[in-house]
Amino acid sequence: MISTKNIKTTSEGGLPKLIQPGNISAKILDLTLEPFKYVPESYHIILSLETEPIEGFEGFAIDKDNLSLGHHKGQIGKVKSAEYAYATATTRTGIEINRDIEMLKFLKNLCTALGNKALKWLDDQDGKHNTIESLFEQFNIDQLYKDVFLNWCVAGKEYTNKNGYKAYELFLPKYEKGKSAFSNQDKKPYELMTFSESVHIKRKESKPVESFGSDNDIDDSFVL
Repeated sequence: MISTKNIKTTSEGGLPKLIQPGNISAKILDLTLEPFKYVPESYHIILSLETEPIEGFEGFAIDKDNLSLGHHKGQIGKVKSAEYAYATATTRTGIEINRDIEMLKFLKNLCTALGNKALKWLDDQDGKHNTIESLFEQFNIDQLYKDVFLNWCVAGKEYTNKNGYKAYELFLPKYEKGKSAFSNQDKKPYELMTFSESVHIKRKESKPVESFGSDNDIDDSFVL
């Protein structure tokens, strides 16, 4: 017999468990530095985000090896703080870029969005770290971001995953004209960018890769 009860429609049962490009409200689960292998001593700053809880939604297991911890209540995803890696270099136009300074600019902007407690933490770290890696490690240990939901504009670079489906490499778009890719819930001190598919989605190009690593792989514009 055909049952017409408990039928899940796409809108009810098809919500992705991974964050998709767009405007979202999400908290940081952790923050890590990931070396960019094509440029020596360069880093991507990786933000692990989880959106606000979604009613009736069961996300990925918090720990697949310990299911007793339950599941995420929102979508999750790893988002790069910028499309390109942070590195010390000279651009084609002769501009000197210092990796640590650019990473510090991002960290200060993030602390500003997180609030006064995070800003005081950053001020207290002055002179305590010999390396940028140590500073970011301490930020992750102290978790000033714990359970703080921020507003985000998440961009994406389209690719085909190992299962043959369309997926996105997620990153935060560049600051522009008084607007930021993230802000606190009051949208201060910067106005949040409004997601635009035509602007913030990079479509997959059907052409062979000719080279890896260039000035275009270095972020030099995360300045608020």
